[in-house]
Amino acid sequence: MFYVDLNSDLGESFGNYTIGMDEEILQYVSSANVACGWHASDPVVMTTAIEQTKEAGIQIGAHPGFPDLMGFGRRNMVVTPEEAKAYLKYQLGALSAFTKSQGVKIQHVKPHGAFYNMAAVDEKLARAMCEAVYEVDKDIIFMGLAGSQMIKAAEEVGLQAASEVFADRAYNDDGTLVSRKLPGAVIKDKDLAIKRVVRMVKEGKVESINGNDISIKADSICVHGDNPKALEFVKNIRETLVAEGVEIKNLFR
Repeated sequence: MFYVDLNSDLGESFGNYTIGMDEEILQYVSSANVACGWHASDPVVMTTAIEQTKEAGIQIGAHPGFPDLMGFGRRNMVVTPEEAKAYLKYQLGALSAFTKSQGVKIQHVKPHGAFYNMAAVDEKLARAMCEAVYEVDKDIIFMGLAGSQMIKAAEEVGLQAASEVFADRAYNDDGTLVSRKLPGAVIKDKDLAIKRVVRMVKEGKVESINGNDISIKADSICVHGDNPKALEFVKNIRETLVAEGVEIKNLFR
């Protein structure tokens, strides 16, 4: 039997600004990454996001990022491992207050944007972030890019690691994501993207941008519901996976 988690970012609105289609995407995913107030979200949005995920029966993950609201957490920052550790603890603590008050648990932590991308290739940064999670709650799962320093660090620290793959992104031969600045980084053919996802889950393989088959572990697939077209894509991914005999399950297995 094959099974995989579908995760999507949630709670990224701020004040009077609405970002994403949170209620709609919850119909199709099994886990949600809730922004913790630094790259996006605010206390009211976080409250609503927890209420929505709880009602939908979806598992909750913390989605900490850099303190860069204007840049949506997508710009690199120069930080020490000690600073990164404190950043993650701070945001995890904030979300924990909302989950505890509503009687739900945090399933996982998945860093956001530049925080995620930097930790994927920086061993010291990745370890500091994993240590932060372990010191707060060693039962929380750490989600990171498949084959990255984050997965390695999580396992070394003693956390359960969840390897994440991307439906619409191209991969380099070393398993890293092709930079969005390069041509071919985003797979625009939705049918091809779905076929690649099915193969990653069932065969543990994906074709790199250079045409080479590389090994990849897919515990969770990152999807987005930012607009109606993206939402339809997520729906098609889920339907195809189920038709291929893949069960959609959260990470608490």
